[in-house]
Amino acid sequence: MESFSSVHSEEVTPAYVLWGCELNKETNSCTFNVKDDLLEHLLFLRTIFLGAEAKDELHVVAVESQSTYHGDPVPIASLRPSIQTMVNVNGLEFTPPVTFILKSGTGPVHICAQHLTLNENMDEVDLDVDHFEVEDLEEEISGSSILYGHRLKRSVEYA
Repeated sequence: MESFSSVHSEEVTPAYVLWGCELNKETNSCTFNVKDDLLEHLLFLRTIFLGAEAKDELHVVAVESQSTYHGDPVPIASLRPSIQTMVNVNGLEFTPPVTFILKSGTGPVHICAQHLTLNENMDEVDLDVDHFEVEDLEEEISGSSILYGHRLKRSVEYA
């Protein structure tokens, strides 16, 4: 099995860049778009939070992209300074272009994300879990007795 450092070289490493925007009453929408460079681009959302000067009102952020239903904006966060000032939205990923819209409230609302660009040579590198052997996974699991706050149960037998 190849080590992590030998699988990735300077030519095939994915490029992560931090991205962010501010939505407020003057700028109630922000679009993340990329040049047509024939590379694969993804935007991974991380956090949405209110600025310190946000009024105590409901601030609703919606997203509009090619992957939303009929292209209609879909609410992804509702924030209020007296109740919830920040939301962690790990797991939401979008293919550009994607537009963030402040549907209600005056902001400021800050959106933080990571922009991932995959080089054209990335298709040669298998980053899927399938290349790991079952024994390797068993060793990793047996080394840790607690995973995400739950005890592991070894009820699955491997043939």
